[in-house]
Amino acid sequence: MSDHRQSEPATGIEMPARGRVFALVGNPNCGKTTLFNALTGLRQKVGNYAGVTVDCKVGEAIGLHGERFKVIDLPGAYSLAARSPDETVMQDVLLGRREDVPHIDAVICVLDATILERSLYLATQVIEIGLPVILVLKMLDVAADDGIRVDAEALAQKLGVTVVKVEGDGAKSALPLRIAMSAATLEVSPWHRHETEQFRGYEAELVALLESFDTVLFVSREAREFSRQRKVSARMMITGDAPLYPRAKVTAFPAEAEHAALRMRHALDTAEPDWRERRIAERYAAIGQILEGVVRHRDEGPTLTDRIDKVVLHLVWCWAILALVLGTVFYSVFWLAQWPMDGIEWLVNAASGWLGEVLPPGVLTNLLLDGVLAGVGAVLIFLPQILLLFFFLALLESTGYLSRATFILDRVMSAFGLHGRSFIPLLSGFACAIPGIMATRTIESSRDRLATILVLPWMSCSARLPVYLLLIAAVYPGTGASAALQKAGLLLFLYFLGIAGALGAAWFFSKTVAQGKRAPFLMELPHYHRPHWKQVGLELWDKCRTFLRNAGTIILAMAIVLWALLSYPAKPDASASEQLEGSVAGQMGKFIEPAIKPLGFDWKVGVGLIASFGAREVFVSTMNIIYNVESGAALERSEAQLHLKSDFGPHAAAERSQGKVTRQAYGLTPLTCVSLMVFYVFALQCMSTLAVAGRETRSLRWPLFMLFYMTGTAYVASLLVYQIGKLLGYV
Repeated sequence: MSDHRQSEPATGIEMPARGRVFALVGNPNCGKTTLFNALTGLRQKVGNYAGVTVDCKVGEAIGLHGERFKVIDLPGAYSLAARSPDETVMQDVLLGRREDVPHIDAVICVLDATILERSLYLATQVIEIGLPVILVLKMLDVAADDGIRVDAEALAQKLGVTVVKVEGDGAKSALPLRIAMSAATLEVSPWHRHETEQFRGYEAELVALLESFDTVLFVSREAREFSRQRKVSARMMITGDAPLYPRAKVTAFPAEAEHAALRMRHALDTAEPDWRERRIAERYAAIGQILEGVVRHRDEGPTLTDRIDKVVLHLVWCWAILALVLGTVFYSVFWLAQWPMDGIEWLVNAASGWLGEVLPPGVLTNLLLDGVLAGVGAVLIFLPQILLLFFFLALLESTGYLSRATFILDRVMSAFGLHGRSFIPLLSGFACAIPGIMATRTIESSRDRLATILVLPWMSCSARLPVYLLLIAAVYPGTGASAALQKAGLLLFLYFLGIAGALGAAWFFSKTVAQGKRAPFLMELPHYHRPHWKQVGLELWDKCRTFLRNAGTIILAMAIVLWALLSYPAKPDASASEQLEGSVAGQMGKFIEPAIKPLGFDWKVGVGLIASFGAREVFVSTMNIIYNVESGAALERSEAQLHLKSDFGPHAAAERSQGKVTRQAYGLTPLTCVSLMVFYVFALQCMSTLAVAGRETRSLRWPLFMLFYMTGTAYVASLLVYQIGKLLGYV
């Protein structure tokens, strides 16, 4: 059995306080994001690491004396072992192996006081690297409620590092950490855990081999730090915790060292088949010695979290509670958002009316009113509903219920061949398929990762939401509690339809293109917390900023282009309808109309389908622009919905003159709206999703496969809905 020792006093590294770079690490759900937000506030930006495109957050923190620090929020992980791309990034940054990341001066490691033993597994690995480390104890109030007391001073003395307590979520709560970050000297812990003699022999051999190369593997200011980083890297190469393949912007290990590490690992496997499990047990034994006298437990019976989980995770009640939560969320999206939506609609219409009065008639005025305001304004109206949806999701995540939903739904996903870790990427897909696909990097198995990517676009993203909301309002045009309940039910059905399609496809792919052994699913359920309102607010602001940026760039650009395509070539003597049909966009819609007519769609819807391939929500602005160009006046939301219901086909004029216009003559009846919604549930209507899928799978084959099978499924499903609906008399 190995032991650990503190054979020398902690060594301090002096460096200028201004300009220090801190890496923020910790287990998932340990409060790391809350701490990052408390340190940086709005002084943060989202980027990605070149070569693997793992999202990161970089923020600026202000020190005790006004000095500015850079804080890099690294992906959450349980250990330094790199089993997925995001864990690989954390390892490379801490070991100074990335050329595109500045040298890390110190590491802030967040510890969950309720599960200190688990948190220290990663912390002790980070300490062994040789960088100055500041340990931050979070969740102390929850630990106290559970009868757990942590002696921070004793922990600091045993490990030889600075330990601070951070209680609460606001900026003031981070003051002890700011003081530690501003210290003139940052402490390097001498704590290390001895390996067995055989492993130490291999480690020394590989370190000597690394030293024989002139290639600079690490960036370090101190010779001591360089030596420890090289030793840790050699150890990880032997155990297989350090990837041995080159990546962009990352210094690769010499081939000779890689071959030596593989040889040593094979020798260990032969001599001691259980050496991996034994090393994990030895580290936990060392952590147990550290915690003696540091943690005190008071047996108070089941905790509040245990009592809540007894109901929330019940085999039967869990489904009723999940349905109630989701139903409440979707009902609130319609009920609470009505007033702010009316306000935005009034502002857009007022701006359009005022500009129509003060601007002279002409092409530029038409572009501004019928193109820009009609296109962008039609999408902005749905901002309150989108923000409400993400507010509830952020609230559920902040309180800890979202992890329970993951645990509950793993039973379902495993039956369909999906991994439990797939839930978070799939949940992210409700916001946008792009970050959802990128989030699959947390899945260790390439088989599970591919299966998740192939079905993830069927999660109804926020870009589909404006389309759903417009069409649902055309089906149920009324207001009040009863109409809101009907609309919420239909919206919830569309979301579940996408989920059902994803699960069915996942089952099929697990038996065919994504065969393989399913990796085990392990996750740690966090304690229940009071909502972190600042964190929820920052996430909402980020969603709002992203939505407005898209409205001001992508949607604005496409609205201008679409207006031009609908307005030219200009025919001065033609009527508005003739001008629209003879335009470039009209001819494109006419070209695909024979293919989409069996779905109940006319050429105008065809124009919307083509335009929405750039971004799904563009369908709303497209339909608004089409009717604005046709009518020559700005439409209110209620009028746009009325046009969707009362648009008429080529024979309707004669029927109207005879006073016998029927609902069958209308172009977009409720049945057509339902058919269109089903099409959007299953269609892959986003070029960006295809691009990201190609980058993540490193193949053109899988994105093309996704495009064809999803579009084909959407066509068949929409065809069945419309044709069966007609046979049953629904029009």
